[in-house]
This record gives sequence, C-alpha cells and structure tokens, in this order.
Amino acid sequence: MAPLRKRIPNYMLASVAVSLGGLAMGCDTGAIGAIMAMPAFAVSMGHLSATLVGFTVSLIMLTGAIPSVFAGYLADKYGRLQVVMLGGVLFGLGAAVQGAAYALPQFLAGRALTGLGAGAFLSNISVYICEVAPARHRGILAGLPQFMATAGICLGYFICYGTVRWGAGVSLAWRVPYVVQGVLSLALVAACLLLPESPRWYLLHGRRDEAHLALEKLDFAVVGEDRDFLTSTGQQVSLSLWQGLALLFRRGYRTRTTLALFILGMVQLSGIDGVLYYAPTLFAQAGLESETASFLASGLSAVLMLAVSVPAFLLADKWGRRTSAITGGVGLSGVMLLIGSLYAAGAVHPYGVARWVVIVSVYVFGLIYCSTWAIVGKIYASEIQPTHTRAAANCVAQGLGFFTNWVVAMLTPILLDKSAYGAYFLFGGLALGTVLVLAAYMPETRGRSLESIQEAFNSHAGSSPLLQRLRRRVGFANRETQQENHVELLDSEGGVVSSSGSTNTRGLRVQLASA
Repeated sequence: MAPLRKRIPNYMLASVAVSLGGLAMGCDTGAIGAIMAMPAFAVSMGHLSATLVGFTVSLIMLTGAIPSVFAGYLADKYGRLQVVMLGGVLFGLGAAVQGAAYALPQFLAGRALTGLGAGAFLSNISVYICEVAPARHRGILAGLPQFMATAGICLGYFICYGTVRWGAGVSLAWRVPYVVQGVLSLALVAACLLLPESPRWYLLHGRRDEAHLALEKLDFAVVGEDRDFLTSTGQQVSLSLWQGLALLFRRGYRTRTTLALFILGMVQLSGIDGVLYYAPTLFAQAGLESETASFLASGLSAVLMLAVSVPAFLLADKWGRRTSAITGGVGLSGVMLLIGSLYAAGAVHPYGVARWVVIVSVYVFGLIYCSTWAIVGKIYASEIQPTHTRAAANCVAQGLGFFTNWVVAMLTPILLDKSAYGAYFLFGGLALGTVLVLAAYMPETRGRSLESIQEAFNSHAGSSPLLQRLRRRVGFANRETQQENHVELLDSEGGVVSSSGSTNTRGLRVQLASA
C-alpha cells in the first residue's frame, strides 16, 4: 500500500496548512463571548456596560477592516504567503498581549493587534487556496478556512466551558484560550515558510519557470487539470495601490467587484456574529437560568454547527453556489423573523414552549448558516475574480465584511439590552433582501475552471436567467460586451506592448516593470 503522503496531493495538504488561520480566528470568535461572561474576567477587568462589551468584542473586526483593504495589493506585489505570514505574526502577538493583560486598555490593545493580523491573512488564505486548487476540488478546498473557523469556534467554546468552573479568583480561566490562539498562529507562520507560493502569482509576475515548479510541488498535474493554467499568459505589470483599487471598479471588473462586496458584506449582516459572539447571552435571555447551562448550550450549538459543516464542506462541489446561497438566505431570514415575532408578541418567558422554540431556532440558524452562506460566500467571492484583481477584490470585500461584522458585534448587545426583538427583525429583513438581489444577479460558477468563469462573466453567459432577460429587454447585453475594459501594457519607454478589450472605450494604461 502506498504511503498516506503519496495518496494525498500536496495541494490538499497546502490548503489544510494555511487554513490554520481560520482555526485561530474561529477560536477567538468562540471564546470571546464566553470570556466576557466569565466572573474571572470581571474580577480582572471590572464590570463592563453593554456598549463597552460590544466595543471590546468587536474591536478585532474594526481594526481588521483597515489592513484588509491593502492586503490584496501587498499580496499581489510580494506574494500571497508572505502577507499571510505577516498576519499570522501580528495575530500571535495580539493573542499574547490579550492573554497577559492586567487592565482593559492593554486587553483592547491586544484585540486591536489581533484584528490587524486577521485582516492581513484571512482573505489571502482564501485567494491562495482558490489559486492552487483544481476546479473539481475548489469548492471543498476553498471552503476549508470556513470549516476550520467553525471547528475553532467549537474549540473556543469548550476551552471556556472547561475553565469557567475554576472560579472567579482564577484569572487563568480566561487567559488559556489566548495561549491556544498563540500556538495556532505559530503553526500558521511555520506553514507559510514551508509551502510553495501560488503558481498563478508567479505567472502574473512573468516567472513561468517558478510557476511550473510550484505546480509540480503542489501535485497539480496529478488531476490533469493544469492545461488551462499552462496555456494562459502572464504579463509582469506594475500597478500602484490606487491604480489597482481603481481597476476594480472599471468596466469589465466592477460587476464582479460589486457582487463580491455585496455577498461578503451581507453574509455578516445576517446576524451570525451576534449569535456566535453572544450565544451565552441569547440563551440566558431565552430562559436558561444557570451560567453552566448557558455555556453548555453555547457549546452544543458549536458542536452542531461543526457537525453540519462536515457534509456541507464535502458536498461543496456537488451543490450549486447559486442554489445554496438563495435557499440558505430564505432559511436564515425565516428563522430570525420567527424569533423576533415571538419576542414582539411577549410569548417568551423562563417557562413554557416559546423559550424552547427560541433556543432551537438559534441552533437552526447556526446550522443553516454553516451549511450554506458560510461555505459559499468566500468561495464565490474569490473564484469570480480574474487573477490580476483576485487578491485586491477579495481583500476589499473582506474589509467590508470585517466592517459589517463590527457593526453586528457592536450593535447586538445594545439592541438586546434595549429591545428583545429589534436585532432579530433587523437581521431577518437584511437576509431576505439579500435573497432577492442574489436571485437577480448571481451567476452559477460550480465546476468551472477559473479561466472559464472569467469568460462567462465577460460574455454574460453565466448570468442568471432573470438578469439575462432584463438585459435583453433593455438592450444592455451587446453594449456591455462591447464596452469591456481596454487595457494597454506599455514598455519602459512608453511604447504599447499589447492591449486587450475593445478600443472604443477609455481604458487603463499600465507600465510594465523594467527588467
């Protein structure tokens, strides 16, 4: 029998290795809400108001939004893994500062530093995996970071469930999760030092020999899907940060950029982070009286979400991206509106059936999210972009996701404190609106190579049937195809080397890097 290492292609091992970043981030997500509810944390940091709790929990997202915008440019210039490694170092330092904190300002500084690291590596992990994964396995592998994040949430919950019983006088009870996060960050940094860079990044910079060598190291040819890659051409272009961002919103690119921004933003505005961060609070509000019962219910929620993520992860390349996104959105909005209606009607009490309906619905919400939006969102946002804008677009979209995540984490405790049902109605309405937009504007991409997806977007062959009918009705189809962005590549003396797109529109002139 062949050794196990020979039976698992290296592109799979590489995807698992960089997904440790998702595990570290998930551990923070699963632990922070429980830490805020620990008596030991209150002894160390003092009593926090609902507003201060929201700010402390969400700070990691606020600071994460800043580097996310620039991480794509850095990844295009220096390499995907270099930026992921930098993010891992910052994340680990932030975990160390939080774990050693003796006062709230120091703890907040650590969370801010952790956010900077997460903003640098999260989106680029997805980009790296998307670029090294063959088409038929891309859904599974690109969903790995989210799967690992779910596993991290489970890990964070149960670490806190085990330590909360140490008592209010033992500050180590809330510090242990940060030790685990620090170890995971070190593992991520080590993986980046050992793995080959993305072959498509090498090709983008005109380094074909190194691209072919990376393909060999990743066992990409084993599945026989390297033909699209090997027949594609790459130009070594030099784009400034602002040129790269401007390119995202030019004709031929802005549809994909807007779609990625919308999807990753609305995935967070579904309210999932309110559920993940404040699960102990939600269960206590629904009527679970004891602290231990609340923590255990939160841990059970995490276990169920991890369990449902397994088939969703394995079947990511069987289910259509569009179908998964739309059906998931319908389910998420229905659950949120149901919970909101029960609270608005005054039916939820520490006794009776209604509280159990709320508790079960919180579980169901997490299960639906983990089996649909959690998997499809980041995969879709990465794979619809062309190679030269993939990192920049995905990172800008991730930055928006961080910001909307911060909004949710900040507002949820305030809304729950002021109104038992306001948060649920808000998130349910946003999820329902997202479904309507996706039904009109989301093309299917499952099973297509990255190159064929770009052809589909350029020709609008991949558009949804509804959108195709609308375009034909108002006469946009031909005009948009003719107005595809015109790009001219210039040599170091200003002469035109090559161009793409139609010549009847104003385009972008890019200076080739001198040899």
